[in-house]
Amino acid sequence: VAPTTPVCEVPSSAMTGTVVELSCKETEGSPPSEYQWYKNGVALLEKTGTGSARAANITYTMNKKSGTLLFNTVTKNDTGEYFCEASNGVGLSQKCSVKRMQV
Repeated sequence: VAPTTPVCEVPSSAMTGTVVELSCKETEGSPPSEYQWYKNGVALLEKTGTGSARAANITYTMNKKSGTLLFNTVTKNDTGEYFCEASNGVGLSQKCSVKRMQV
């Protein structure tokens, strides 16, 4: 079963230095969807090891299975427009509407 449009939860504003979690979920897809987050239209990298992530100055953890994007300490650099995409290899992938987070 192809995924439906996921529901994204993105805070409209966040305080610098706080923990912020963005979530994305859809329940129709079978097999279960994997989720990819985008910021300003660019796919976010999944944090795989410490080396590459640190080099890219990644301050978040993205879980493709649960659809969460977790910032341990948000910075002004994390301000932007976020959306997520659900895909499970069946039918077209589905995106939620873009939401702006201001830090």
